[in-house]
Amino acid sequence: MLGIHGYWLFLAAGILLNLTPGQDTMFIIGQSLTGGRRSGIAAALGISTGSVVHTLAAALGLSAILATSALTFSIVKFAGAAYLIYLGARLLLARGAGTGTAPAQAPASAEPGSAFRQGVLTNLLNPKVALFFLAFLPQFIEPTSGTKTLAFLALGATFIATGTAWGMVLAIGAASLQSLLVRKPALRTTIDRIVGGIFLALGARLAWSR
Repeated sequence: MLGIHGYWLFLAAGILLNLTPGQDTMFIIGQSLTGGRRSGIAAALGISTGSVVHTLAAALGLSAILATSALTFSIVKFAGAAYLIYLGARLLLARGAGTGTAPAQAPASAEPGSAFRQGVLTNLLNPKVALFFLAFLPQFIEPTSGTKTLAFLALGATFIATGTAWGMVLAIGAASLQSLLVRKPALRTTIDRIVGGIFLALGARLAWSR
């Protein structure tokens, strides 16, 4: 079909890759903990939207620019690293939740709309995601296929669908702890600091990656 071979192998590999903890996983969990289920789901959808763009870019050959141009790769990489560090710094430097009896409110940065936009940006500004689609998907497409673009899109849609499903599981699971954090503002502040530190580490790792 469409010149795709080893589809079930691709599906299994894609699921395993989605289950592997990484930058997107930590982002979804962080948004769910600070903003609840809606923000976590919005973050997962934002990441999926970014993956759609990466798939289209790879299908059209645009991702090849990242693979062949060291300058372009570095620009995107450092932009992504700077954005992750910015998100981490916001969480680390944010004023801690009060200790009064009034229920704590989720920070503005964790609102669904903001979580969605941040999810899109963190995904788009990670050049490794673009190179992943460019390098992984073609392995399951027949070189002689006359419908390579459609095959690329079909494989990309499969990978994104499984990734979105896993993102929803992460968002709902992590959000189940959010009510506890609202009741315990000091604990939420601690979690914010931990997530902020993780974002800083992810940003530094992306900046130093080759």
